[in-house]
Amino acid sequence: MSGNRDEILPRMCPVSRYCKPMADVEETHSDSMSENSQRLEGTAALRAHGMLMVGLVFCGVAFWFELKRALGGNGLSWAYVFEWPLLGGFAVYMWWNILHPDREKTRKRSAEKPSIAPQFNSMLAAWEERQRDLAAAQEAHDQTLRIGDDPPS
Repeated sequence: MSGNRDEILPRMCPVSRYCKPMADVEETHSDSMSENSQRLEGTAALRAHGMLMVGLVFCGVAFWFELKRALGGNGLSWAYVFEWPLLGGFAVYMWWNILHPDREKTRKRSAEKPSIAPQFNSMLAAWEERQRDLAAAQEAHDQTLRIGDDPPS
């Protein structure tokens, strides 16, 4: 193999002295999307309102058309009679989400919430210990390679 061994090793070995144990990794619970998102205003909001109105008018016309066909004896049209109002309701739901992107629907993570479930703490500690053992074994292996290497002639 040509090249510096220390440059090649991180790409070759997924577990080595280059891996950090989980205890050293900082966790952040901030939601970057909610910090950067803003409510729609101006022409963007007007376009959203306009598209909703067009969609609702289309759903209303399609509902009326399918209702007339269903009352006229077309059995398949009854499915569409219920489908178009549901599609209109979904359009309103999506319109609301587009206009209010910063509104969180999910439960916020609290600062005191642990990063893992308490029953898995022993597994995490064992994994971190194994990572330290592997890193120490890799370092010992690297030392024997450095001692045993003959200088190139």
